Amino acid sequence: MYDAYLEKLYRFVYYRTHHKQTAEDITSQAFLQAWHKIASFNGQKARFSTWLFQIARNLLIDHYRRSVSTEDIESAWDIGAEAGLETDAETALLIDKIKPHLAQLTAQQKQVLVMRIWEDLPYSEIAQILGASEAACKMSFSRAVASLRDKLPVILLILQIIKPN
Repeated sequence: MYDAYLEKLYRFVYYRTHHKQTAEDITSQAFLQAWHKIASFNGQKARFSTWLFQIARNLLIDHYRRSVSTEDIESAWDIGAEAGLETDAETALLIDKIKPHLAQLTAQQKQVLVMRIWEDLPYSEIAQILGASEAACKMSFSRAVASLRDKLPVILLILQIIKPN
């Protein structure tokens, strides 16, 4: 399970912390908690990946509750880079260009966009992770895309640079 979910879970956490060491710590804590609480996992209620992402999300919330000098979790959804310092700097410049447009979205819209586009999660899993209905997640995604529609060509171009296929 570790090999199957490590990269996806790390990206999930990194996109919200923007800090490599913090993302590594929270990711390892999520796997450790999952290991200790595996008996409480119920495959009939949710998929393993959903359960694991919920653990990571709760750890992120705890992390931001403890940190005084950082932004809260709702504004820390930001898009991260997967490679070295040069890529991080390039990505930061591109993100600065799209931040004003993305800032118009609600916190839930941002989270749904990240999980749907970058994490490639189905709406059912996003709904379980966020504790919302599947219909609400679909509506959030739809409204986010609608509000960005006139700016979408530029944003899509930037996103292709950040996250190539």
